[in-house]
Amino acid sequence: MLRKLEDIQPTRIWNDVLARVVHGEKLTLSVVEIPPGGVVPEHHHPNEQLGLCLQGSLTFRVGDDRRELGPGGTWRILAEVPHEVEAGPHGAVVVEAFAPIRDDWNGLELAPHAPPRWPSPGDR
Repeated sequence: MLRKLEDIQPTRIWNDVLARVVHGEKLTLSVVEIPPGGVVPEHHHPNEQLGLCLQGSLTFRVGDDRRELGPGGTWRILAEVPHEVEAGPHGAVVVEAFAPIRDDWNGLELAPHAPPRWPSPGDR
C-alpha cells in the first residue's frame, strides 16, 4: 500500500503526542509529533524500538542513559527497557520503527485530521 503521510489520520498515543502509523506484518513505522514540553512518561514494551529525530529537540532517557537529541539524533531501545522522553521548547517530530508490530496501538483514539508538522508544506 502506498500513501502520503498527510493522508494518514493521526493516532493519539500519549495525551497530546500524535503518531501517523503504518503497520506491516512484522514492523510498525510511525512519525510521531510531540508538542513543546510534551512528555512520554516512563514505560516499557515488548517491542524493540529504533528512532531518528527529524525536527526539534528531545531529552531521552533509556535505562540509565540520559541524552539531549536534536535533528539527526538516533536511539535504539531493546525490548522491555524502561524509557521516557520530553520534547524541547519547540516540540519534536521523530520517526520510529518497532518490531514486532505495536498491537497495543490498535484501537487508540484517532485525533482530528490535520496536516503533519513534517515535512514542511514546501517539501510535500
